Amino acid sequence: MKKISLIIILSVFLLPSCMNEPAEQPNTYKGNFESLWQIIDSKYCYLDYKNINWDSIHTIYAARVDTVKSTFPFFDLMGNMLNELKDGHVNLYSDFNKSHYWKWFQDYPVNFNTTLIYNSRYLGSNYLLAGGFRYGKISNGTIGYMYYDDFSDAFSDSNIAYIMNYFSACKALIIDVRNNGGGSLDYSKQLASYFYKVETLTGYMRHKTGDGHADFSAPVEIKTPASKNIQWQRPVAVLTNRMSYSATNDFVNRMKKAPNAIIVGDKTGGGGGLPLSSELPNGWLVRFSSSPMYDSAMQDTEWGIDPDVRDSIKVEDQAKGIDTIIERAIKIISQ
Repeated sequence: MKKISLIIILSVFLLPSCMNEPAEQPNTYKGNFESLWQIIDSKYCYLDYKNINWDSIHTIYAARVDTVKSTFPFFDLMGNMLNELKDGHVNLYSDFNKSHYWKWFQDYPVNFNTTLIYNSRYLGSNYLLAGGFRYGKISNGTIGYMYYDDFSDAFSDSNIAYIMNYFSACKALIIDVRNNGGGSLDYSKQLASYFYKVETLTGYMRHKTGDGHADFSAPVEIKTPASKNIQWQRPVAVLTNRMSYSATNDFVNRMKKAPNAIIVGDKTGGGGGLPLSSELPNGWLVRFSSSPMYDSAMQDTEWGIDPDVRDSIKVEDQAKGIDTIIERAIKIISQ
C-alpha cells in the first residue's frame, strides 16, 4: 500500500492565527484524551462542514477511556476517535504506531494497475526517467505519456524542458497521477504552471482565526502562475483515481482551469485541508486539517474533484493488457 505523503505547507499561505493553545492537561490517559479532543475541537477545520457532533463523540469515547489498562489499546482508542473525522490527513503518531484513515479510497474501484502501464503498449521497459517522472511516447509515437507517482519527488524546469522537447513531435500529452498520494504543494503549483499562458485564479483558502468551529478568515486567493520558459499549449489529459490525494488533489484542481486540459478517470480522493501538528502531554503528535481549500467557484475540495470525463478500467480490457482510462484519454485528446 502506498504511503500517503505529508503535504509541505507553503509559507505564502500562512497567516497569523488568533487561536489559543488548549488548556494544559496531565500526562494520564484521561489527560491525553482531553488534550486530543480539545485540539481537534479548537483547530480542526471541517467539523461543521462534515456535520460532526464532536461533543457527542467526546461523550462516547470518554466513557471508554476508563476501561483502558495499557498503552496499545489506548492508542487504538484515540486513533478510532480521530477516524470519526473521516480525513486521510488526520493521524496520531507515537514511537510504536501511526493511526490511519483509509476509507477515502478503500470503498472505490482501484482504476490503476502498474502492470498495465509497464507493458509494451504504454511505457514498456525502456521508458525514460527525469525528476520523478517516467515518460515515453505511446499510440504510435503521437502521444506523450508521463507517469508521476509522488509529489514529494523533486523536479526542475530543466527536467520538464527535456521531457517537453522529447515530446515536441507529439500532438498531445497525458499526465498520469493515479495513485499519487500527494507531497509538496510547491511541486503541484510548478507542474501546473507549464500549462498556463497567464497567471490564473484557480482556488481559495481560509485560515482558522479562533477556537470556534466557524472561526475562519475571509477567503484568500490561490493563483497558478504561468511558467516564463516552458509552456505546453497542445491538448493535455490528466488521469485520476481515488488515490489521487492531497497535493495531487490540488494539482488536479489547478489543471481544471488550464485552457487545453481535460481530467479523465475517477473522482480524486480529496484531502483539501492543509495539515498542522500538535503535541499531546505524553509526546504523541496529532496531525489534522487546519485550513480548508476551495476551487475557483468556492466549492470545497475536501471530498475530492470530479473528472471532466469519468471512466473505469474494464475487466475485459485489463485481461488484454489495455488500460481503459489511458485509451479513453488518447481518443479524446487525439480528436
